[in-house]
Amino acid sequence: MRILVIGGTWFLGKFIAEGALARGWSVTTFNRGRSGQDVEGVQPVHGDRTVREDLQRLAQQGPWDAVVDTSSSDFPPRDVLLAATTLRDVARRWVHISTVSVYQGWPHQPLNDASPVLDCPADADESYGYTGEDGSPTVYGFQKAGGERAVSEAFGDAAVFLRPGVILGPGEYVGRLPWWLTRAKRGGKILAPAPSGQRIQPVDVRDVAEFALDQAASDTSGSYNVTHPDGITFEGFIGECLSVTGGAGKPVWVAPDVLVDHGIAQWTELPLWRTHAGVWAVDSSRAVAAGLRCRPIAETVRDTWAWLAADGRPVDHPRWAEHGIAPEKEAKILASLA
Repeated sequence: MRILVIGGTWFLGKFIAEGALARGWSVTTFNRGRSGQDVEGVQPVHGDRTVREDLQRLAQQGPWDAVVDTSSSDFPPRDVLLAATTLRDVARRWVHISTVSVYQGWPHQPLNDASPVLDCPADADESYGYTGEDGSPTVYGFQKAGGERAVSEAFGDAAVFLRPGVILGPGEYVGRLPWWLTRAKRGGKILAPAPSGQRIQPVDVRDVAEFALDQAASDTSGSYNVTHPDGITFEGFIGECLSVTGGAGKPVWVAPDVLVDHGIAQWTELPLWRTHAGVWAVDSSRAVAAGLRCRPIAETVRDTWAWLAADGRPVDHPRWAEHGIAPEKEAKILASLA
């Protein structure tokens, strides 16, 4: 089996490259060589996916049984289209890492794989789309939907789309789970979003990687929601963070309307918290039937803390700084509730 991983040096792309090598596959990676190190054992090709000549040079290294594209989130649909059309004749299929943000109803409504998707042309530039007044839909969602269309136009039934919600695990660059872990380690009263029994569906990066490789080797097509089928309650999640870090903290569960009144930014200041009804109601049963296996989220929490405690350093990314409430603001809110 010969695969091409677009990306392949950090977080999901790195786990995909390592997992493919562990299966005995031949792996080519394509990236700019600016973030992270090439995985030992791959055939690295450095170049810019927005440059036709670089893609044509890459194509000369083919053919491949599959392309796994992990790096499309930072590029508009027209750039995804350029890569897909340039590589079409040297790849049997294309596994595209997308997002649940492509759905028209996310995060307001429960979703399944048949839910309608936002409309965006395959050749759209980065200006296409809009962000709604309540933060949904988003320009990001439109752009990713256009990327899916671009791949569909090039690969047809030989394309498969994986739509994760939130991906956590060792090497995370966004900073959601690392923030909760470091906050738990600090201890004291911890501002926590009620209800404590709210179930969340983050999925481990290693499980997404394995499912992506399974799809690369299969003959399936279409889309798969890649969310944890069992999930974990917020209380269980914070409890695991406290347990693995040894933090002497105590969650203070605060109603959503109170958090909103205090100006807490949803999704970022308290990572993974959002009031919309559909944010953690994404059906992954089709992916499970196709072989998605998700480890307990407690294991993800434990392994991420082990990575951080061993001086794990994610690739620098601007989204890291967006996550987590400032200690002063948290303390002020907690004091007002006393």
